[in-house]
Amino acid sequence: MSVLLLNASYEPLHIISTRRALGLILAGKADLLEAGSTEMRSPSHTFPVPVVLRLRYMVRIPFAARVPLNRKTLKVRDNGECQVVSCRERGTTIDHVVPRSRSGDHSWTNVVLMCADHNLKKADRLLDELGWQLKTVPRAPRQHQLVLASQTAHNPV
Repeated sequence: MSVLLLNASYEPLHIISTRRALGLILAGKADLLEAGSTEMRSPSHTFPVPVVLRLRYMVRIPFAARVPLNRKTLKVRDNGECQVVSCRERGTTIDHVVPRSRSGDHSWTNVVLMCADHNLKKADRLLDELGWQLKTVPRAPRQHQLVLASQTAHNPV
């Protein structure tokens, strides 16, 4: 089972194992914020299974982690939905807002999820040519989204 570890400022840091989480609690380095419905038992103690922990001290993050651009992280950013305004379908394909054939790059600001129908209709055209709009402006995810993406990658829902 996985546990979300928060910094003292409640900012997500990492996903850790239950064993590591219990070690942090017992060492007095972290506080339990949320527990699961099950318990872990030892011969002399019973512990609630942690789900969310908060460190008692601040940890400085030496660099801003960059989120890799792949299908899993794109699904997290776009909530798994087609990004065309009028569409309620699941986003199953990756589409470049400015097509690569028109010198568009493969970056977070130029890539969105689309359903197969919209992707086929769009082909190598621009959104303005079709009169389409996107639900959100494509941008690189923040670090807390990286934590969520790594959680979904390890524990599919």
